[in-house]
This record gives sequence, structure tokens and C-alpha cells, in this order.
Amino acid sequence: MAVDTSDFRNGMHFTMDGDVWTIIEFQHVKPGKGGAFVRTRLRKVRTGQVIEKTFRSGERVEPAFVEKVKMQYLYKQGGDAILMDLDTYEQIPVPFESLGDQAKYLKEESEIVALQSGGGNLGYELPSFVELEVTETDPGFRGDTVSGSNKPAKLETGATVQVPFHINIGDVIKVDTRTDSYLERVKK
Repeated sequence: MAVDTSDFRNGMHFTMDGDVWTIIEFQHVKPGKGGAFVRTRLRKVRTGQVIEKTFRSGERVEPAFVEKVKMQYLYKQGGDAILMDLDTYEQIPVPFESLGDQAKYLKEESEIVALQSGGGNLGYELPSFVELEVTETDPGFRGDTVSGSNKPAKLETGATVQVPFHINIGDVIKVDTRTDSYLERVKK
């Protein structure tokens, strides 16, 4: 039951070269000369690798049926992250490296999504945005409002991000985990 390029949607999963891929974004292009094509950005579910690929219009791909299972990160034990399935309450140890680069932003009780297909685990979707407390940073000075300058700040999970000078220890900030960037200070 293959689907063609006219059925592409953001977030759609399909099989290509023996791996499951997710469409991050796509664009139909109809040049004045030649055949139409679809330009895409794809993410390999298992590794997180992102590529750009062009498909001819009407080209067919095999859809992958991916089940999303809600899980909760409980704690770190040795080199494993202990996850709990929120439906069955089963606790599963998972190697911390398999969670990807975003794992450094996980704090206890964070919800993540396990992607499963054909009985096997393909990977994990971690939250795109997290709110974390700053535990270490240089002090901010009143009137120090130079725009475009940043300083490093260590967060409660141990991750380090660049923040503006007005951020102090104890502030809660919102971080984009996909780009490792500071977004805003959270008012509580």
C-alpha cells in the first residue's frame, strides 16, 4: 500500500533503504521547465540523522506504521535511564545514549514518547521545550544590557546553555532542546 508524493504530510513516517524516516518538512516545486518534484527534509527515527532529499512528483514510498507510547523518565541509574510506560506502569532501563543529544535536558518526571514499529523500539521523541532552573552562572550586573552578548549557565540537569547577562542563579528559563538555545525567562 505505497503512497505517492502528493500524500506527504509533516510528521509522516515511511520506510526507505531499510530504515524508518519522518518527514520534517516538504515543499512541492513545479519549475517552468521540466517535471515537478518534492523537496523534503527527513529525519531517520533510529539515529536522529537529518538529510535533504528530492523526490520526483508521483514517486511512491512505503508507509511505516509507528506506534507512539507515552513514557515518563524516572531517574538515571548507572548508564541507563529508567523509563516507565504510562499505560502499564512497567519500568524499562534504556541506555542513556539511545535517547539522543536532547537527553541532557531530561529531569525526573519528564514525559517522552517511545516510537515503536513491528514490536521493536525505533527511538524516542523528547520534549522540544523544557523549563529548567539555573544552578550556576556568573552574576548579572544592574545596567549590563549589552545586546547580543551571552554568558554560560549550568542548568539543574547539568546541561550548559548560553544565556543573556540578566539571568541569575535561581531563575527558571525556557530552553529549545533541538537547538540548545535559551528562549526566555519563565515567570513563576
